[in-house]
Amino acid sequence: MVSFTFDDAPDSAAGEGASLLEAHGGRGTYYIAGSLIDQPADHWHGLSNRELVRLHQAGHEIACHTFSHQSAPHLDETAMAREIERNRSHIRGIDPSIRLENFAYPYGLASVWRKPQLAQNFRSARGILPGVNSNVIDLQFLRASPLVNCEIDIAGVDRYFDEAVASGGWLIFYSHDVVDAPSPYGCTPALLRHALTAAEKRNMPVVTVAEALRRIGA
Repeated sequence: MVSFTFDDAPDSAAGEGASLLEAHGGRGTYYIAGSLIDQPADHWHGLSNRELVRLHQAGHEIACHTFSHQSAPHLDETAMAREIERNRSHIRGIDPSIRLENFAYPYGLASVWRKPQLAQNFRSARGILPGVNSNVIDLQFLRASPLVNCEIDIAGVDRYFDEAVASGGWLIFYSHDVVDAPSPYGCTPALLRHALTAAEKRNMPVVTVAEALRRIGA
């Protein structure tokens, strides 16, 4: 199985990205930092409250970054707890039915000191160490591979899919914006479309992180 995840949730990921996933019968996981919602950034504009609710109602998973997008190694236990609660409270204020079950490390920077704390608060925590999750899986440091145009091409995407098929594993991609001229952290609609077609050709279901964890009994 394969999961497509989007960090910080630029409005293009909530728009073009979600539309492509839905057209292929899949849903994505969106790791949200509450402070970035509806805010301009260097490379994109953050999704709006309305777009966040639409994603949730359409069956996409809303998941958790730290509220202020601070990286885990810079947060002690108290600060991390504050970031988590502030993010949960902010998103509950937008839609009380949203439950943040999974986490992604901002900037992909994990912390061995925060892993036990995150394990108490979330079903999983995702990094950006590439590769397929198979055999023994570290749920607090899930592997994820870039669906980022400046880091991977179509052949590279296909290699990850073939590795997942060979190992019977769970492939996770991460990206940010989805536009024709993406940032250094995003992808084109064409690359996302290719990855979705690659999943279809291999009969790999496209599922959210929450659904993947349910399927493996975690």
